[in-house]
Amino acid sequence: MSGNPSSVSGAPAHKPVLVDEVVAGLAIVPGEVHVDGTFGAGGYTRAMLGAGAGRVIAFDRDPDAIATGPSLVPDSRLTLVHERFSAMGEVLAEMGAAPVDGITLDIGVSSMQLDQRERGFSFRDDGPLDMRMSQEGPTAADFLNTADEAEIARVIRTYGDEPKARGLARAIVAARPLTRTSELSAVCRKVLGWHAGMKTDPATRTFQAIRIHVNAELEELEAGLEAAERSLREGGRLAVVTFHSLEDRIVKQFLKVRSGAAPAGSRHRPAVADGPAPTFRQVAKPVAPSEAELKDNPRARSARLRTAIRTDAPAIPRKAA
Repeated sequence: MSGNPSSVSGAPAHKPVLVDEVVAGLAIVPGEVHVDGTFGAGGYTRAMLGAGAGRVIAFDRDPDAIATGPSLVPDSRLTLVHERFSAMGEVLAEMGAAPVDGITLDIGVSSMQLDQRERGFSFRDDGPLDMRMSQEGPTAADFLNTADEAEIARVIRTYGDEPKARGLARAIVAARPLTRTSELSAVCRKVLGWHAGMKTDPATRTFQAIRIHVNAELEELEAGLEAAERSLREGGRLAVVTFHSLEDRIVKQFLKVRSGAAPAGSRHRPAVADGPAPTFRQVAKPVAPSEAELKDNPRARSARLRTAIRTDAPAIPRKAA
């Protein structure tokens, strides 16, 4: 999730979460080619270009981000691609741009999406119950109005870590049809209890869970990490910013396995001999925002940055679907 946009000289200025730490992890050398897998409002792209990148190829599945990109970052070194970041391997190959020197992924909803009530991501403002990053395919309303109670409960429990998922699902089914974010918020608050002044709105976990499901965010992250592995040159750098434990766990496990740091075997589960050579070297522990950044942008409180360097080992073949 990127930081809050503000206005400077009539154009939106945008500083994403942990931007200085991301740029430091990328260790950009002037003239390098970098990928911003989640363009959003262009904050990371702007920082990469400012650090001397010779070219940035930026991906985003949201057509609004692509449409506004040239005005947000008016730079001839930027190439915008309307595509999911999981497709970067094929796109970069077609462009003749692979392998690249660095790849950055900022996982989750962007502030631009969250702050537009008509996109339906926020429980704070009333809007259509949409939540689609790509603006294509089934909406959150489509899911909630057609899925059975057990499936809704599974999604809320799995992606939102909500203890009362079953009761919430039952209430959602009873309240159908739901078409507005305010309607879903009201159901969550009634089931979970809510009063003015609560530190965390009880609808938070449910909205997160449904958004993740509608956009297949965790599957996209897994595929995107594999795509990054295939697209980085030897010595290329990967930087991934996550915003909750489900995302961070996927990145942590991916880098643990790919760096050869997976748990050793035991007599019950022997270590696998002659496995694939490590494709990454993990360079640092996860980085969290500073107190100063949290004061400026409270939305950054759960952010974590993980970085790694690509080795010369061939990419591990993708699992068959």
